[in-house]
Amino acid sequence: MPGEYMMYIVIAGLLSLVGYAVQSRLKSVFQHYSRVGMRNGMTGAQVAAEMLRHYNIHDVKIVAGKGYLTDHYNPATKTVSLSESVYNNRSIAAAAVAAHECGHAVQHATAYSMLQMRSALVPIVQVASGMQQYLLLAALLFMGTFPQLLLITIIAFACTTLFSLITLPVEFDASNRALAWLESSGTTTAGEQTGAKKALWWAAMTYVAAALSSLVMLLYLVFRYMQSR
Repeated sequence: MPGEYMMYIVIAGLLSLVGYAVQSRLKSVFQHYSRVGMRNGMTGAQVAAEMLRHYNIHDVKIVAGKGYLTDHYNPATKTVSLSESVYNNRSIAAAAVAAHECGHAVQHATAYSMLQMRSALVPIVQVASGMQQYLLLAALLFMGTFPQLLLITIIAFACTTLFSLITLPVEFDASNRALAWLESSGTTTAGEQTGAKKALWWAAMTYVAAALSSLVMLLYLVFRYMQSR
């Protein structure tokens, strides 16, 4: 048990470092482009409203949220929530993030299959993610006497890993929709478009890092289970 627990600590530590590095880079890029104003002077909220109007989406609300980089689209309430650093900000970063979140609203309006699949998994993932750390600790403690507990833990991790993997095409597609609209509508200039791409790229990398972390941990648990049999 001590060796298995130490291996878990090492893997979790390395994955945490990768995630921290990606998050730090995202914050650095976002802060940089948050200081670069848009030529047209539009705020994030105005960009969002314009993109929704372009796609004839009139039943989605744009609200000011709290926190930093907490922007999201809620398909259940049809709400685009923009953080304090985006809603009233007139920067390239604010425009990119606002358009990205509206990209999710467009996905919802057009019944994008991967978004529908991710939404369907939310209730299951909420239960699995809430239990998996406790299950993991118990599985490592009782691996020798109750190996079935590890199998239950693997199922919980498989649910969250599947959710993380499905999230990737959803996020990349929303960014692609956002960038395409920003460019075609003339909302961004060529130089501003480059900044928007960088901001959304690093935002997407946080999801890649999370999916990789989840997948590696799942494979490790499967390997431990195969060894215990």
